[in-house]
Amino acid sequence: RALFERTGQLLTELDETAAAIASGGNSPRGRLRISAPLLFSQTAMGKLAAGFALKFPEVRLEVTTEDRSVDMIEEAYDLVIRVNPEPDESLVGRIFLRDRLVVVAAPDLTPSTDGSAVPVVVRGPAGPGDWSVTTPTGQSRISVNPILSLSSLVMVRDAVRMGVGAARLPISLVNHDIAAGTLVLWGDVVGPDIALWALYPSRRLLSARVSAFLDHLKAAFPRGTPDELAAYVGK
Repeated sequence: RALFERTGQLLTELDETAAAIASGGNSPRGRLRISAPLLFSQTAMGKLAAGFALKFPEVRLEVTTEDRSVDMIEEAYDLVIRVNPEPDESLVGRIFLRDRLVVVAAPDLTPSTDGSAVPVVVRGPAGPGDWSVTTPTGQSRISVNPILSLSSLVMVRDAVRMGVGAARLPISLVNHDIAAGTLVLWGDVVGPDIALWALYPSRRLLSARVSAFLDHLKAAFPRGTPDELAAYVGK
């Protein structure tokens, strides 16, 4: 059955490719199924999907939101967007956007000067520890005491705005708050940057639909910088 389904998908892709060639190669059509991570979906995907649908009305776009790993073939996804994915020889793709983590807090909460732990809001379970940050004066460590655990980074940001504690958040999500003075930047988190990848199966033909959406991402984020994503957050 699995072989039959995959053969059917391949035949469908061949038919759609032939149709696109016959029409001049400029008319993507058919179903485009995408999986995107939660935060990117909450901040940008709705606007991106709407813009794509208006531009390509013959494509039936379906987007699901999830952070888990997916089996693209078994779950019939054409494209997945993931943050810092593990290497996978069955997938190919490109980085279309980069972000970075920063530590922020409400103006009334200030970093500890005596080494005592500061209250923090985290995503998911976490215990006491230290956060390493880089500031204009050098690198330092912040002793933290998690007092609130939430499942969404948007929820974490909203809690930090209330003054309950500091948090590590993507700069794109809090850029406008920092500019407005509602949140204060304590430093950049020491560690790898956030890279958003658009991935598709390496053994599948690159359909006109997928190619069109990759171009759509490139047009939306031409430099692939955090401020471009922050513009979506602020809209």
